[in-house]
Amino acid sequence: MLQQRDGAPVEHVQTHISHILLTPGHAYKLKRPVRLPFVDFSSVAARRHFCEEELRLNRRLAPSLYLEVLPVLGSVQAPRLGAPNEAADSAIDWVVHMHRFASGSEADALVRSGALHAAEVERFAKQLAHFHAACPVAAAGSAWGSAAQVQQAIGDVFNTLATLLDGADAPRLQALHPVFAGLEGWWAQRQAGGHVREGHGDLHLGNLVRLEGVLTAFDCIEFSPALRWIDTLADAAFLTMDLHAHGRSDLAWRFLDAYLSETGDYAALAVLRPYEIYRALVRALAARLRTEQGGAQACGPDYLACAEALAQPMQPRLLITHGLSGSGKSTVAAALLAQAGAVRLRSDVERKRLHGLAPLADSAAHGADIYTPEASQRTFEHLAEQASALLQAGYPVIVDAAFLRQSDRAHMHAVAQALGVPFTVLHCRAGEQQLQARVQSRLAAGGDPSEAGLAVLAAQQRTAEPLTEQEQALTLTVNTDAPWSAADLERQWRAAVTDMKA
Repeated sequence: MLQQRDGAPVEHVQTHISHILLTPGHAYKLKRPVRLPFVDFSSVAARRHFCEEELRLNRRLAPSLYLEVLPVLGSVQAPRLGAPNEAADSAIDWVVHMHRFASGSEADALVRSGALHAAEVERFAKQLAHFHAACPVAAAGSAWGSAAQVQQAIGDVFNTLATLLDGADAPRLQALHPVFAGLEGWWAQRQAGGHVREGHGDLHLGNLVRLEGVLTAFDCIEFSPALRWIDTLADAAFLTMDLHAHGRSDLAWRFLDAYLSETGDYAALAVLRPYEIYRALVRALAARLRTEQGGAQACGPDYLACAEALAQPMQPRLLITHGLSGSGKSTVAAALLAQAGAVRLRSDVERKRLHGLAPLADSAAHGADIYTPEASQRTFEHLAEQASALLQAGYPVIVDAAFLRQSDRAHMHAVAQALGVPFTVLHCRAGEQQLQARVQSRLAAGGDPSEAGLAVLAAQQRTAEPLTEQEQALTLTVNTDAPWSAADLERQWRAAVTDMKA
């Protein structure tokens, strides 16, 4: 049909629920007439409805990609594409008409070729955070995102996947059940807090594409509201999981850092790993369903192995940065969190959040005096509370702040001691000219939460309280004037932790 109309070759791609026909410039997506535990495309009317839902939902994130829904008219032997809504009552099927993007521009392909960059991942994380903030919220008491619904979704994946695994893999799946025990209270709390929203639902790397130089999400879940009306962190966890599965844990942590910086939803990290494990099992199920339906044997990541790896406990430990404005603390912290796998709390961001400001907001322009001694004390108390909660959730934590007052450092040390976790200070230093140049350049460029200028730097130099002898014994030092390595710093951090435990 398309080949005769356009006079060009047509490629055919199948998933376990769709047929996709590709011409040189366009894509036409048909629903397969399947009935599965999580989807029912068995009638023409259902396929039309879900084509229209696919168009509506995906235009939220990829409006330039999704064009229209078209009827398939004629007969099975001689089909033709109609115009939108043409002879709708006699349509034999329906298709979603899309622009075609370049092959190899999907994020999973970019990862395999080493062409996916941290900056674009962080940019997408911020876009996703803003998307989630604007999504409709499930009403309190709604079935969507309720504890019962979440448990059922998890149970359905376990039960269906169990029927497709051989004898060697079945015990591996069974061993993951305890990860989800006792979380009903968390699911209920997330829904009550307004975190269940109409999100994407299928945000793995294959559903992220670079369009005009920007990562864009497409192909969200249209066929099941229950899989789309979910916790926003469960939505984001699909992508972090898939980055882990593809061997790019560094990008997973970078994405998470940027996403949480925008949302401030650090409390949800208590259930991030269960969400990631669930998402890994969803991908394991999709791969096996594809094979069962006659598709090619899966050649991508071993998602069951990924789920097992994510179920392993992390090593909670606390690191605080120390140094003057312009000494490179945030740059080093960002590189270290990606290398080590850690959650960062950044004082510049959290200070503004406490005053209702976005990370890049100009506090003076909003008439907010957020740098008073009282505001600073409140900020550091807030950072200590957040760090404590994250450590108790099992995460390594980096608190990115100047920590020029000994009392603030002592407070963080006390948090670590109370929880019995290792404590490290990362001291960043640079020469005077470099400090001034970085501060001036950062303010001129914008795009950074820090509002420190030369006057702040001078005040810090006058009032900074040096590290005590006891603190120096817990300190790693990096001279950011010279080349430095995040991998070396991560090894030093681990070695310091090992020494403390010895």
